[in-house]
Amino acid sequence: MKTVFEMIRDGEIPSVKLYEDDVCFVILDINPISKGHSLVISKEVYPCFTDAPLSTLGHMMEVASRVDAKLRSVLGAEGTNILINNGPAAGQEVPHLHIHVIPRYSGDGKNFIPSKDSYKDGEMAEFGARLCLD
Repeated sequence: MKTVFEMIRDGEIPSVKLYEDDVCFVILDINPISKGHSLVISKEVYPCFTDAPLSTLGHMMEVASRVDAKLRSVLGAEGTNILINNGPAAGQEVPHLHIHVIPRYSGDGKNFIPSKDSYKDGEMAEFGARLCLD
């Protein structure tokens, strides 16, 4: 069964497309956090961030950077949230790699900073030892 992004890619569902190349395409999110909220979507289906080749990820981040610049220059966005929900536990609703580029403004009342989880004594060093990249 096709993902909603495959159906958009294939023209089966309408969208407002901002950009397209051989690797990805950019559309306006139909349920935006802020007007101008854009999605950079891989043409190839990768269920999660970790499934995509680094060349694809790098290219998509370059395109996300261009979207960021356009949101700032055209809409006057003062900042952006650039995020990937990676897996259902992280809020990913469509199992197809996509990057959100969300325009932000001072005082817009939107909060993407989750509550914090503190380390106990010695726990941070333990996590560091376990998570160190070799």
